[in-house]
Amino acid sequence: MQYSALTHLVCSQTGERYEADVVQGVSAAGMPLLARYDLERVAATVTPAEIAGRPPTLWRYHEVLPVRDESYIVSMGEGMTPLLALPAYGAAIGVPNLLMKDEGLIPTGTFKARGAAVGVSRAVELGVRGVAMPTNGNAGAAWAAYAARAGLRSLIAMPVDAPSITRVECVAAGAELYLVDGLIGDAGKIVNEAVGARQGYQEVSTLKEPYRLEGKKTMGYEIAEQLGWRMPDVILYPAGGGVGLIGIHKAILEMRELGWIEGELPRLVAVQAEGCAPIVEAFESGARTSTAFPDARTVAFGITVPKALGDFLVLEAVRATEGTAIAVSDEELLAEQRELATREGTFICPEGAACMAAARQLRESGWLGPDDRTVVLNTGMGLKYPGTVRADVPTLAIDARIPPVTAG
Repeated sequence: MQYSALTHLVCSQTGERYEADVVQGVSAAGMPLLARYDLERVAATVTPAEIAGRPPTLWRYHEVLPVRDESYIVSMGEGMTPLLALPAYGAAIGVPNLLMKDEGLIPTGTFKARGAAVGVSRAVELGVRGVAMPTNGNAGAAWAAYAARAGLRSLIAMPVDAPSITRVECVAAGAELYLVDGLIGDAGKIVNEAVGARQGYQEVSTLKEPYRLEGKKTMGYEIAEQLGWRMPDVILYPAGGGVGLIGIHKAILEMRELGWIEGELPRLVAVQAEGCAPIVEAFESGARTSTAFPDARTVAFGITVPKALGDFLVLEAVRATEGTAIAVSDEELLAEQRELATREGTFICPEGAACMAAARQLRESGWLGPDDRTVVLNTGMGLKYPGTVRADVPTLAIDARIPPVTAG
């Protein structure tokens, strides 16, 4: 059995077939390319029981990942993040069967490490010498780290308002970093022009190379495996570029074809912030694609994407699974971030907190039922966003006494 069952790539819009073993960007139609595998062969040669005995990283699913030769894998042990029960918080919002896939514990502190691990590994295998991308922060930090581990150069451009910690991460990893006085789309235009003048560089912007998506889809495989090869009723995901949601949907369809899961598909929920909600607007209007969101701004900086290249794939995934799209305010998501930490001791990123706020609202509206097994994706650690929680606390003199706790 070959390490990967990758066969080819297809245009996500036209279905046109593309060669997988050369460096590829988008299709001739300007649309994302999707990896395809010989799933019949995988089903005949690999079982979930065999996978259970493999090391606990995302590479345990290597047959449905694109790297053909194991020697090219660039890894920091990414994958198999916890699926945590949230009994106190879940009971408080009326969703007792609430689980959180906690991506804050993955290398570089966010789920972006999944896409970087697979994307960089495949880039190395195909002879790429440098990667370049615009980023809202966390993806750039992850790709810079994995590029450094692989011995590749990295060119990163991020908005000047991106979290400062991610800026430091890029510099520490030796990336060529530029700040842009604008949004991620503005950074993307600058990166695209730069790549055209650099030999051996690949642009790895969201969905402008095929393999970041493949790394992200492993969240779907892990959720199924962690639940005994069953899927939950609902999955909530914070959607900016939406790669993780597209990937989870892709994983679900692959697993069903492999015969590893059965039954109804989980309802997928795209969560956005009110300050940048193009996919929610498109969903509510019945549109196939979104319109660029004006004056986009939210404290959940990772989902500040005014117009996603793969928006139509996000909308397809939500509608195909009878899911929904919902926007929450910054005030609501920050309140849930604090509430979750107080009740469960886990300090999550504002993007993950947006999903908690959405879960509360969907339960209040009745869209989420009390018996629904619900998984929320927390896409990163809260420590990367220290400004989201104010720490205004007393300073004591050295001879001061802390007041006693009063009963009642």
